[in-house]
Amino acid sequence: MTSATRPGTTLFVLFGATGDLAKRMVLPAFYTLAKEGLLPANWMLVGNGRGDVSHYDFQDHVHDVLTENGEKLNDGTWSAFKDRLRFAGGGFEKDDPGSLLDVLHDSRQELGEDAQLVHYLAVPPVAFERITEGLGEHDLAKGSRVVYEKPFGTSPDGFRTLDKLVHKVLDEDQVYRIDHFLGKEATQNLHVLRFANGLFDRMWCRQAVRAVQIDVPEQLGIADRAEFYDATGAVLDMLVTHLFQVAAEIAMEPPKTLGPDDLQAAREKVIGCFRPIDPKQVVLGQFDGFTDTEGVDPKSKTDTYVAATLWVDNDRWRDVPFLLRTGKRLHESHQRVSLILRDPDDGPLEDFPKDGNVLSFDLSGNGAIELAMVTKKPGPALELQPATVELKLDAKEGSDPLPPYVRLIHDVLVGDRGLFTRPDGLESVWEAAGPLLDNPPAIKPYPVNSWGPADARALAEPDGWLLGQ
Repeated sequence: MTSATRPGTTLFVLFGATGDLAKRMVLPAFYTLAKEGLLPANWMLVGNGRGDVSHYDFQDHVHDVLTENGEKLNDGTWSAFKDRLRFAGGGFEKDDPGSLLDVLHDSRQELGEDAQLVHYLAVPPVAFERITEGLGEHDLAKGSRVVYEKPFGTSPDGFRTLDKLVHKVLDEDQVYRIDHFLGKEATQNLHVLRFANGLFDRMWCRQAVRAVQIDVPEQLGIADRAEFYDATGAVLDMLVTHLFQVAAEIAMEPPKTLGPDDLQAAREKVIGCFRPIDPKQVVLGQFDGFTDTEGVDPKSKTDTYVAATLWVDNDRWRDVPFLLRTGKRLHESHQRVSLILRDPDDGPLEDFPKDGNVLSFDLSGNGAIELAMVTKKPGPALELQPATVELKLDAKEGSDPLPPYVRLIHDVLVGDRGLFTRPDGLESVWEAAGPLLDNPPAIKPYPVNSWGPADARALAEPDGWLLGQ
């Protein structure tokens, strides 16, 4: 699915270049692209921020970011990489572009006027409108590609306002709304396993699947993201972005092809079948000590945990619960999708063991596919037991998986929008989340290192949560 075409000459502008997201995700991904030979032959990265530092200071900052992330810098690769880094300070907005226009002018003198312009907004959502207006005002929008981090809006009305503004400045084919879960190797393997293997294609429906669990518990807290997280929470940060999108990857009808247009169309169509979330089928939680975190309002009612039941109202999935769960400071960290298969309706065997038929995908790292089956326990008696087989995708000979941000940034550079969201799908996402946002249930406290509020157990009955409880 990755384009084999090497990108043309590119001028990459990174807004929020000294912020947390750029530090954790974007800059390391860009350096990985350089190591893998996936950047254009001719390129430049211009960082933008409110500070006023020199190009050399920014190069030193990127060096520190990469080494802090565990990168062992190759002298030759790093030397060539740093020479293409520039910085434009003073911020950027409609009324005051800072030094960005001057730095871009100089960069174009080096690269050529025909360089493809890519803007990456690694900034809080509150800054999206300001920067987008600035791109239009300062003639930086025409022909460019613009990457927006999630969440794209923080409410249904906020989404519509932002979407309207974006489309005043940009055409839809210029917009790349990033969701790194869609760039995961294992998420993409959902497609291949299903569409390239008749065994799984035939069982991908309500007749064979009893329930689906999409479970992303996290041991991590909120660290450097306290202010952002307190204004966002688990529902906006994870549920209406990552978990809904993964649910769509599972539930979509087979697209005509895996090309960008067909894949997007299939994903957005099934999102339109999501039934509005019933707040009575949602449990919200907040871990003990959250309000003691620096940067968090001491009276904060922000959710750090959400478990919800999602229903997909189409012929393939009607009456099959999609159980979605995520939270901070939980007992373990996982990123797991599980299809719980139905036991045989009739036949000579009975009393099947719990969790005996489950197809699971590990979305973390490079992924693995796991199949739990019912087998005979060795011995003289006919006793049934679950047994598991696992295929580790990164263990296959010749495998060279790209981390999600690396994959998605490369797709931006080559102009492939297949793994990015569209506004019609996001409109449906906000409609599905609307009742929960308008009438959220009371937030339940939960201990650090637990599996969240005990009330969430009832949502997963009769199977229970496959992870933890």
